[in-house]
Amino acid sequence: MTTPPTLAARIASHLPVRLVAATARAVYPRFEPELARLGELCPPSCGTAVDVGGWYGPWTRRLSGRARQVVTVEPVPRLARLLDSWSPPNVRVVQAAASDRPGPARLWLPSGDGGDRGVSSLVRQDIHGRALDVGCVTLDELGLRDVDFIKIDVDGSELAVLRGATGILARDRPALFVELETRIQPITPVITYLSLLRYDGWVLPGDSWVPLTGFPLKDHQARAEHVVTRGLLRRVLPGGGPRYVNSVLFLPDGRRPGGPVRDHGPHADHHPLRPAPLPARPAAPDGRPQPRPGRGRPA
Repeated sequence: MTTPPTLAARIASHLPVRLVAATARAVYPRFEPELARLGELCPPSCGTAVDVGGWYGPWTRRLSGRARQVVTVEPVPRLARLLDSWSPPNVRVVQAAASDRPGPARLWLPSGDGGDRGVSSLVRQDIHGRALDVGCVTLDELGLRDVDFIKIDVDGSELAVLRGATGILARDRPALFVELETRIQPITPVITYLSLLRYDGWVLPGDSWVPLTGFPLKDHQARAEHVVTRGLLRRVLPGGGPRYVNSVLFLPDGRRPGGPVRDHGPHADHHPLRPAPLPARPAAPDGRPQPRPGRGRPA
């Protein structure tokens, strides 16, 4: 059964939607601290960034100040119109659901929710009480170029989104920031798929990025799942509960995120994405340094 709306969500339903959206965008970096450290996710020379699941636009807003172009894919019509009404000129809003094939689909939402809770899904029919007929697109069919960053928040259809972006992933090798929750869908298929594409996962449980291979994400989410019911505003206030890690940064070909910072808030230090360091070159018997091993992609 779907989670009932929080007190904040019930209050928000009586407020002007633009005010609610602006508030959500302002506080979201406290809710999702990775957004406050965007410089470690999205390279400084970013050409195109893609925001899959735009909601009220917290990622779209920050990405628009960093990337040459932002493409936001949002299936809920009223949210897509809202995003389009305030977005800067370098943002293109696509009203559709991202998937692995184009065509019609049913988007499921909780009863009484117009998309404001940000939990619409193509797969959660078992717990959501109403549906919208929407169109689907693949990221590959949008004609994007120089894609350096993709954020995906789609409540269960992450693998379909990635399969629909196979061409982009092979050509541009963008950084990927993917919401993965074991309470919604098994996360192993996504991790395995991206591993086959030579992507490694990183998570931010505290101040420092750690490899996903060394972090028990499934067990962590099982222990901290109760935090999900507290809502956005309650979770960003002091005493809002433990950190609930539900997103993974995937980087290709040995790249690594930036180092630790002191603050998770809006004034967090930003470190550009940088590649993994090369190992030191051993010396040859005559004392001259040997050439570095090749850094080509593995076969």
